[in-house]
This record gives sequence, structure tokens and C-alpha cells, in this order.
Amino acid sequence: QVQLVESGGGLVQAGGSLRLTCLASGRSISDYYMAWFRQAPGVEREFVGVVSGSGDRTYYQDSVKGRFTISRENGKNVVYLQMNSLKVEDTAVYFCAASRLLVNKRINPNYRGQGTQVTVSS
Repeated sequence: QVQLVESGGGLVQAGGSLRLTCLASGRSISDYYMAWFRQAPGVEREFVGVVSGSGDRTYYQDSVKGRFTISRENGKNVVYLQMNSLKVEDTAVYFCAASRLLVNKRINPNYRGQGTQVTVSS
């Protein structure tokens, strides 16, 4: 079992930055693809990006490319989501997820956290 806990959300003005952290426990996540998803009220869950187990490959949704960066520190069992140039439409609950399988540069989560709220004001 893998437990995931996100932190780092908050309120930020458009154009600002936030870094989200996903701390894993229960076992090492070094052999898991780790992804970030987001969900806004009344909207379906949306894939944000994913990083390979070694951290050498990342894939992103088009709307965040060039603004968001996913990285990981396997020694600390941590994954990060650096978000720059934030837009109002980035407002959502962000949660991290883990899976051993990558299909079409996406994962179907086997484990996920509860999420952290990100609110971007205009």
C-alpha cells in the first residue's frame, strides 16, 4: 500500500507561482510513475502531468506545458509540482497519484492522495 499526502496549495494571484509536494509512505515509490491530476467543481478530473520512476521522462497536458514542472526525489519519497505563470483557470484541487503502468503517456491511478486546494485570483 502507498499513502500519498499533498501539501503546498493556497491562494495566489494570476501570474504567481506555487510548488506542491506529494509525500509518499508505506513503501518506496521509485518504481512507480507519479502523476498529478486536478479537479475543479463540476468538472471531470483532469490529467496534469506524469514523471517516470527515475525522473528522466515527463509528459504534460498541453495547457500546462512550459508552465508546470514535475520532479521527484526518490530518496525522500517525494514528488513535486512546480507551477509558474498561474492562471485563474488553474484553480482546482490538485492531487498526486501512483501507478506502475503508463499507457499513452497517462496513468490510471492505483493510489491517490486527498488533494490540496489551489486558488488563483485575477
